[in-house]
Amino acid sequence: MSPEDAYAWLVQDSRQTAHLKALSRLLAWDQRTCLPPKGHAFRHEQRVFLARLIHQRQTDPAIGEHLARVEGSSLAAEPEGEVAVNLREWRRAYERAVRIPEKLLVALTQAASEGESVWEVSRPADDWKSFRPYLSRLVALQREKAAALGFAGEPYDALLEDYEPGETATALATLFQSLRQSLVPLLERLSASLRGPDVSGLRRHFPRQAQENLARTVAVRLGFDFGVGRLDTSAHPFATGLGPTDVRITTRYDEHHFDKAFFGVLHEVGHALYELGLPAEHWGTPRGTAVSLGIHESQSRLWENLVGRSLAFWRHFYPLTQNTFPTLAEVGLKDFYRAVNAVQPGLIRTEADEVTYNLHIMIRFDLERDLVNGRLEVEDLPGSWEEGMQKYLGLTPPDYRRGVMQDVHWAAGLFGYFPTYTLGNLYAAQFFAQAQEELGNLDEQMAGGDFAPLLAWLRNNIHRHGSRFRPRQLVAQVTGQELQAGYFLNYLETKFGGLY
Repeated sequence: MSPEDAYAWLVQDSRQTAHLKALSRLLAWDQRTCLPPKGHAFRHEQRVFLARLIHQRQTDPAIGEHLARVEGSSLAAEPEGEVAVNLREWRRAYERAVRIPEKLLVALTQAASEGESVWEVSRPADDWKSFRPYLSRLVALQREKAAALGFAGEPYDALLEDYEPGETATALATLFQSLRQSLVPLLERLSASLRGPDVSGLRRHFPRQAQENLARTVAVRLGFDFGVGRLDTSAHPFATGLGPTDVRITTRYDEHHFDKAFFGVLHEVGHALYELGLPAEHWGTPRGTAVSLGIHESQSRLWENLVGRSLAFWRHFYPLTQNTFPTLAEVGLKDFYRAVNAVQPGLIRTEADEVTYNLHIMIRFDLERDLVNGRLEVEDLPGSWEEGMQKYLGLTPPDYRRGVMQDVHWAAGLFGYFPTYTLGNLYAAQFFAQAQEELGNLDEQMAGGDFAPLLAWLRNNIHRHGSRFRPRQLVAQVTGQELQAGYFLNYLETKFGGLY
């Protein structure tokens, strides 16, 4: 078989597997949004069946044989060309997949599906006792997975690689420590300020349907196309891409808190815009796939915060918001802007302000790193969670649902995911600074309701590359510099120094 024929086989095989993965994500979306209560047991079987089928395809020895025929050939001569990129990522995926025994893969899928279903019921009931055995099972399986994959540094590195290729726990710990050294003093200064904003304007009555109508309108203005997307509700907001013309987002509503659903939608719209900006002609291959969760989170955090919490954004959208919610009639623009940027340590990560948010992530990073590395057991997790919250935010959760059970990630087996949120914040600030330099006055454009230039810039500089570059390589390619936490810290100092 010629290298050309072998490569064609790999492309076809990759796209067929991608279809199965999309079907698995569709089942997961349905499970989180509208599955009948009695349908969960059978859904677990369906997801396990698909996971086994996908794993069998991913570990097919023919993949290794065809890769060997193309690697080193003239087809792969250009290191950042389509063929070389696909080969690099297929090889990485294949070598990781073959290390995972099918029995372990099935157990991981079953445990994650069951864990998420139990979490959705036990969290509102504050029932840690019922959820704990499922989480213990998940942690044990994640440790087994890390051991099967192998690692140079520590077990957690093996899981982190699934979400942020090339990162290590040690490198992240160093980065996070430097961030803490700047974030904690900034939080202390802001907390001591007498100019803290009044947030009562965000705690009025905001009818659910009106919230959805506003969110849908804003999403369209930012570039989201409901012809290829949906907005639904779920216990925990998420976005999922099922194909180049099917990207779905969810949120959750609280009629007495404006910011929960609205900024949740902006966050998921950012994810969706990235999915929709990936090159459709390369769908089903690495060249048409998002490079990492950190880069994915950079897009969601950019639209949620650097855009959605900016004064320019609200100069444009606040009149519409006041018309939608008459209860805001007497709340001025500047007061509303200050309210949506209020800095105050809180219990819930998804509702955290830009200054405290990364402290939430660091708490989770420390805990899941210890869980995976065997330094912490699940039965001791609530106490360690409380210690972390006290240490970094000065708070003690009054219950489990607002403490150790608040996130779906561990229930769904997503260990290694949390650090990508902080990486996303850092990437986003550096990307946004570069966009401002190249596009001119972004504030003026956004205040005029013109978000198209920014989206086009992101599409051209980030989305269209798919997995051509590894995450930090992409940052250097786009901005001309290595990842610099200073962009994010300068953004916070400038913005909140002015607000407070």
